[in-house]
Amino acid sequence: MRGLTVSRTDIGYYQGGNIHSMIERFEDLHISEPILRALNDMGFEEPTPIQKEAIPVAMEGLDMIGQAQTGTGKTAAFGIPVLERIDASLRAVQVLILSPTRELAIQVAEEINKMAQHTEIQALPIYGGQDIQRQFRSLRKNPQIIVATPGRLMDHMERGSISFDHVRIVVLDEADEMLNMGFVDDINKILSAVPDERQTLLFSATMPKAIKTLAETYLTEPRTISMKPTQVTMDLIEQYYIEVQDRQKFDLLCRLLDMHAPDLAIVFGRTKRRVDEVTEGLKKRGYMAEGIHGDLSQQKRDSVIRQFREGTIDILVATDVAARGLDISCVTHVYNYDLPQDPESYVHRVGRTGRAGKAGMAITFVIPREMEHLHAIERLTKRKIARRKAPSLGEVLEGQQKLAVQSLIDMADDTENLKMYRSSAEELLTDIDSVTLVAAAIKLLTKEPDTTPVTITEEAPLRVRKSRRNGNDGRRRDGKRSYRGNDRRKGDRNGRDGRDGRDRDRDNRGDRNRDRDRNRDYRGNRDRRRNDEGRVRDEQRPSAFKPYFKD
Repeated sequence: MRGLTVSRTDIGYYQGGNIHSMIERFEDLHISEPILRALNDMGFEEPTPIQKEAIPVAMEGLDMIGQAQTGTGKTAAFGIPVLERIDASLRAVQVLILSPTRELAIQVAEEINKMAQHTEIQALPIYGGQDIQRQFRSLRKNPQIIVATPGRLMDHMERGSISFDHVRIVVLDEADEMLNMGFVDDINKILSAVPDERQTLLFSATMPKAIKTLAETYLTEPRTISMKPTQVTMDLIEQYYIEVQDRQKFDLLCRLLDMHAPDLAIVFGRTKRRVDEVTEGLKKRGYMAEGIHGDLSQQKRDSVIRQFREGTIDILVATDVAARGLDISCVTHVYNYDLPQDPESYVHRVGRTGRAGKAGMAITFVIPREMEHLHAIERLTKRKIARRKAPSLGEVLEGQQKLAVQSLIDMADDTENLKMYRSSAEELLTDIDSVTLVAAAIKLLTKEPDTTPVTITEEAPLRVRKSRRNGNDGRRRDGKRSYRGNDRRKGDRNGRDGRDGRDRDRDNRGDRNRDRDRNRDYRGNRDRRRNDEGRVRDEQRPSAFKPYFKD
């Protein structure tokens, strides 16, 4: 595959002012008037970097690879050129968009329909968990765009309910996630069924070997637009980790939630059990939280996500699979209660905050045995993640007091609504000095930490894969190759001679080994005494982390 790479520096900027030298408005991208009107209705003011680079390439009809995450405006980056290249008069499927999850398929279809609101073009989401008869009825209306999950699309292909005869454009959205979820065979079958004369657009947050192989197979001389991970996930997101034992994670999470008071927060757990237990624990302590994972019905998941969007709940606890495709712009904090199974998932998690040019914060809990996995994430993102100490109870109370003071200040600015309370305040001031009165108000507004007992089942730590130098590769500790395997085969051919030879060698080594064993026993006893002394000192040293309650 021979591709052309377009970097952000190719776009160019004026040194002074905030006007880009080539593209500063959607009008500069030669977008038609109905779509421009829809973008204006949606509140879009100017294109994002990925949109500036991707839209011109896609509108030319060229195959393209876009390395970008959710939250960068990539839906419009492929949605706008897709709408521009559709024949609105032809009532047949012309565009096929593949998404890894139901949530993302629904969101992409909604976004495209908003951009197409002043046209005759219609996008239809097709996903599992929805009544297939309802989908049959919707397909009979001949939408021009299908946004589908691979599994449900395969069902329709087998039933013959979708025709690909007029498909001109295929979009693979979050391709790395689809491969991680095991959809590679489905994708191959789907792309093989689509006409060869087509445009293919591939978007992925990461570019592992499997994605490159997919691109080499199905894309023709694609242009590559790469948004560096540091551009996408790091610039506006403050990231740090706290080293903590698993049993202390829940109390630490509660302390951080009390300190940060996030507008909207996502807490990531590694297992369904973890999500259920953390969600239930947060509810017990008075937090507005709900959880989602793969075992929930589609109706329940949709309900929870709607509550989260509307702010009815402000904490969403989720597994990686359940949260894929979520596009909620106001998430201020991401808490990685558990490290993800693979470093790429960390990039997707962190990308849930810091969206649409807003700042965000991502905090990761790391148990000591999983530090190597954190280093793998740092290598992937090419950025050092700062370490911080767990906040003390005093720091949490101080943070709550600051929030209480800010609430008082905000209320004091609203003088109109305070008129009916002024006489009561003046009466109080005749008996109590103003400082004492304000201190009492701050105390009433300060949220005291909830100490309701909560039990969270400990999860096994992630395993670290280490190469064994003296394992199956036939090498000894000194790096020299061992031919013991050949000796074994030779012994088999020569009967007992091979075994007798090994026995004689073992006897000759025995004396030397016994001498070494005596020295090793002496050193071992000495080391054990040192370790015992060290353990006593460690047990006497107080822990830096004090939970809200004792186990």
